Amino acid sequence: MAKFYYGGQAVIEGVMMRGQNSLAVAIRKPDQNIYVYEEKLTPKIYQNKLFRLPFLRGMILMWEVLGLGSRILTLSANVATGALDPDAPKETTEKGEKPEMIGGAGMVGSLLVSLSIAVAVFFVGPMLVANLLQPLIGGGWLNLLVEGGIRLLLLLGYLYFIGRIPDIQRVFGYHGAEHKAINAMEHGQPLDVAHVRQATRLHTRCGTGFILIVAVISIFVFALVGSPIWPIKILSRILLVPVVAGIAYEVMRLGANFYHVPLVRWLLTPALALQGLTTREPDDGMIECAIAALERVLQRDKEAESAHDEVPVNDRRVVTEK
Repeated sequence: MAKFYYGGQAVIEGVMMRGQNSLAVAIRKPDQNIYVYEEKLTPKIYQNKLFRLPFLRGMILMWEVLGLGSRILTLSANVATGALDPDAPKETTEKGEKPEMIGGAGMVGSLLVSLSIAVAVFFVGPMLVANLLQPLIGGGWLNLLVEGGIRLLLLLGYLYFIGRIPDIQRVFGYHGAEHKAINAMEHGQPLDVAHVRQATRLHTRCGTGFILIVAVISIFVFALVGSPIWPIKILSRILLVPVVAGIAYEVMRLGANFYHVPLVRWLLTPALALQGLTTREPDDGMIECAIAALERVLQRDKEAESAHDEVPVNDRRVVTEK
């Protein structure tokens, strides 16, 4: 059986972790208690053999995680801001309506708009600029390198400037806590604040590094398209995004598997260095959230292994911890 890699993401005032059978997110409430929410992962995505095939699994997982991550991010925003108090009695307003929460039905539309803007800015935009420079740089490999360079500069600039926003800095702190907890677990360290704090906040399977790998892989994939007419070229930049992501996912997995090899470690240095823009040293409260989420998915996977079957995790389980 292939080795399973635990992963997660930072959310607003919390950390989400994904295991083999369930996900768990630990969110710091306004009263400073930790709210832990968990749910069963979609079997069709995580257990179907077809979706585990190399390259295909990266493309499928990317779209699934985007939807899952956005939904959990919305939940964290509601809990962290107090718009949703899961421990409060289910009451209604004077008008008999439930209190309005952040997100809701508009989340899917917002996600599609955000994805469209991201593809336009980071994939189509650099291609258009490189084509404007074609009289100076030609239409061959130099053109592709300039396009890739512009894409990389846009990425670095975006990460740098959003990292200056105080609220985003806190999210980056939780990002660091997520990495530290997983690193401590993978190195056999106890999951307590003291040991997790000592772990590095850099990780070989980080989404930030994945984005950098996507920027590099895109140069070679888009080179296969050549220099067709503009409409075809623009369409290729849009349609090939999942292909680029699928290849980048496999490259990232290989890098994680062979990180002990000096050459691989050297090649991954830029991806790890880029994480300095998206992680911060977490405080103890952030580490506590990361530990709570990771312990929950580890517990569910241990139960599943003991039962030699899938653990019956309810669609929604919650608990509040001090």
